[in-house]
Amino acid sequence: MSVAWLTPFLAYLLGSIPFGYLLVKLVAGRDIRTEGSGNIGAANVSRQAGPVAGMLTLLLDAGKGYAGVWLAARLTGENVSWMMAAALAALLGHLFPVFLRFRGGRGVATGAGVFLPLCWQAVLAALAVWAAAVAVWRYVSLGSVLAAGALPVFMQVLYAPGYAPPLVVSLGTIAAAMLIIVRHRANIERLVAGTEPKFTLRRDG
Repeated sequence: MSVAWLTPFLAYLLGSIPFGYLLVKLVAGRDIRTEGSGNIGAANVSRQAGPVAGMLTLLLDAGKGYAGVWLAARLTGENVSWMMAAALAALLGHLFPVFLRFRGGRGVATGAGVFLPLCWQAVLAALAVWAAAVAVWRYVSLGSVLAAGALPVFMQVLYAPGYAPPLVVSLGTIAAAMLIIVRHRANIERLVAGTEPKFTLRRDG
């Protein structure tokens, strides 16, 4: 069996590592899934365990996504199809981690990480959208949804200026964006209802 076939599996396992859950468990002995929004991602970790834990979760979640795609690139001679497969697998691992009975996060940090090896310029542009939205409206979830929606556009424009990216990249980016947006459906409902919490550096409790 070609080693390339192992790359999505390895990327999924990397994506499944629940860093937010592990950090809060190790530092505070608490289960982040029972606090705040119940999400294991950086925003909820920051609210419940402080900004340092939140920042570490953000970096580690992005790092595991990057590592999954980087590994696929090394094992397949930078074959973009396998890199894209690994990107989606790592994202799915974070969204549905085998280590937490398939109850994971929203996928924003890991989604940013998986696309860094594919087109870091598109990721930076999407992060700028996220930062601007959070600065103006102070809703992390709104910034995340807008950034996810903008990423396929930025990928189309910035992947290879003047040329369309490979079809597998275009379709894979759209699929990833849709997964992230769908995982924010509860946040979208709260935004519409006006009950979504705004961003703050203050620790809850």
